[in-house]
Amino acid sequence: MLSGQIVALDPLRYTPAGIPALNLTLGHRSRQVEAGMEREVECEIAVMALGDQAQQASRCKVGDGLKVQGFLAKKSRNSTHLVLHANRIELTDS
Repeated sequence: MLSGQIVALDPLRYTPAGIPALNLTLGHRSRQVEAGMEREVECEIAVMALGDQAQQASRCKVGDGLKVQGFLAKKSRNSTHLVLHANRIELTDS
């Protein structure tokens, strides 16, 4: 699970099988403790949503806060880039 704000949002599209699909970029910022020391963490991660999750995310806008639960997978068979595949998306206040 990762929370953050939408920093980029592609338009809703459909796969060749007719399934709604949406790509977005989630910006995350938090404080974490590592080896007993607090540190500031910032990252951006690509998120892919399919089906109901894609339709739900398509109603969001850049700047909206999201909590995304899912799994990491390679962007494509030959890629080393990771994408967070959303199983659950929840709109948040922040």
